[in-house]
Amino acid sequence: MTDRLAIALAQLNPTVGDIAGNIAKLRAARRQAAELGADLMLTTELVVCGYPPEDLVLNPTLQEACVAAVRGLAAETADGGPAMLVGTPWREDGKLYNAALLLADGQITATRFKSDLPNYGVFDEKRVFAAAPPQGPVNFRGVRLGVLVCEDMWSPDIVECLAESGAEILLVPNGSPYEHDKQDKRLNLAVARITESGLPLVYVNQVGGQDELVFDGASFVLDADCSLRAQFPSWREHLALTRWRREGEGWRCEPAEIKLPPADDYNGLAQIYHAMVLGLRDYVEKNRFPGVLLGLSGGIDSALSAAVAVDALGAERVWTVMMPSPYTSPDSLEDAAACASLLGVRLDSVSIAPAMQAFDEMLAPSFANSAPNITEENIQSRARGMTLMALSNKFGPMVLSTGNKSEMSVGYATLYGDMCGGFSVLKDVYKTTVFALARWRNQQRPEGARGPEGRVMPERIITKPPTAELKPNQTDQDTLPPYDRLDAILQCLVEADMAIDEIVARGHDRATVNAVWRMLDRAEYKRRQAPPGVKITRRAFGRDRRYPITNAFIRSAGPEMS
Repeated sequence: MTDRLAIALAQLNPTVGDIAGNIAKLRAARRQAAELGADLMLTTELVVCGYPPEDLVLNPTLQEACVAAVRGLAAETADGGPAMLVGTPWREDGKLYNAALLLADGQITATRFKSDLPNYGVFDEKRVFAAAPPQGPVNFRGVRLGVLVCEDMWSPDIVECLAESGAEILLVPNGSPYEHDKQDKRLNLAVARITESGLPLVYVNQVGGQDELVFDGASFVLDADCSLRAQFPSWREHLALTRWRREGEGWRCEPAEIKLPPADDYNGLAQIYHAMVLGLRDYVEKNRFPGVLLGLSGGIDSALSAAVAVDALGAERVWTVMMPSPYTSPDSLEDAAACASLLGVRLDSVSIAPAMQAFDEMLAPSFANSAPNITEENIQSRARGMTLMALSNKFGPMVLSTGNKSEMSVGYATLYGDMCGGFSVLKDVYKTTVFALARWRNQQRPEGARGPEGRVMPERIITKPPTAELKPNQTDQDTLPPYDRLDAILQCLVEADMAIDEIVARGHDRATVNAVWRMLDRAEYKRRQAPPGVKITRRAFGRDRRYPITNAFIRSAGPEMS
């Protein structure tokens, strides 16, 4: 039995399916942990295959590759270096588990399986994994380590079982995706488990982007008295050592590295911006796109999207295109050019006027005796979408969509037009937050950004009324309520699932609430065809909020919905 233990925390950014690459990351981290004098290295959930693997984990070839990789990694621990607790899919007795395996002394010395499989929001683990009954601690050098895989920490039962079985330190490998205020929730849950068990807790979280999810890291250690002993930075890979000593019948962690977010922006605008940057960077790089291409209209959504792209990838990998029509104002042309200059990106101009004329002539016989309406407006948007997709197809960069959550909620977007693209960084960002983020980025450059210091867009882009410029003197507020009112109603409807009467009781006009609800309902078919984008809120469209397209409920819900 030892009275000293050195545990390295490896906050890594794996890629789903890249088993060789993920094992290489683990080897490099282990070498670093050995240099620091670690006895044990704790890694993140399913780090061997990447998280979340979704149905890919059901592929027998992937399962076999994970087993072979883990056994090879285990053999390497015979060199006298640190042991490892690694996350991997693991099959036993005909069942597939989300597992944490202890690799030490050249072999797999213990296996522990996840018991509490999340099946809500973005999580669907009951679809692919078997749930294990609660298990006791693992013995490492005479220390009884209680292993909790991510969701196992979120309720008291598993921790209670470990404490009753003699666990001394709780180790929690995680794949916990970012959403606004998530870190506070993690810390509160950890404090609750420590208070119930009297045991210190080590929480190691994945970092990086995986499709619509982005993982913020922010790993931490809390002592048995709930004091913070270590806090890792968010948004980047990190490895550090924690040193533990036995005191009486318990264990204490010596003070280690603590990296807190700025006090004035804890999980605020900076965190949202970092999530968008990392989500886009990893989507582009893990899918091996050479860069991104987007329409730069002179409006705030495209300007903020361009700024995020430059901060994520560098100006040399961002190509912007202004696509003017006869309705494009001189201000928009000037603002797009000024924004591109501030960001240092390439800006091309491709007029859609010839396409508009061609469609007018082509459709004239079919449209005879029909007055112009939204159809002609949508043709303009689709001409722009066609232009961007043609450039992408010819030269390779991914088209970055620029629509925000407010517009996607109510269908204020054109299928195969401004909705086209491979990814959308603003998909889960309401318009009011878009304004706030633009002001924030104009005032400061986030840590690790590849874009410029200082302003990234002219002030007029932020202050002028938003407009699609698809007809003369058009503004968004011709069709929609003011964005502060619209977003407040949408947050009640989307995030909180409130009833109409409850929203009205908060001071909103009933007719406006009903109108927004109808628009939200009717736009579901558009959202199904939208590109993926970074999850920011508790309830993002797509994997979080799954509503039927064919849905008669709202239209027959009673006289208040008429």
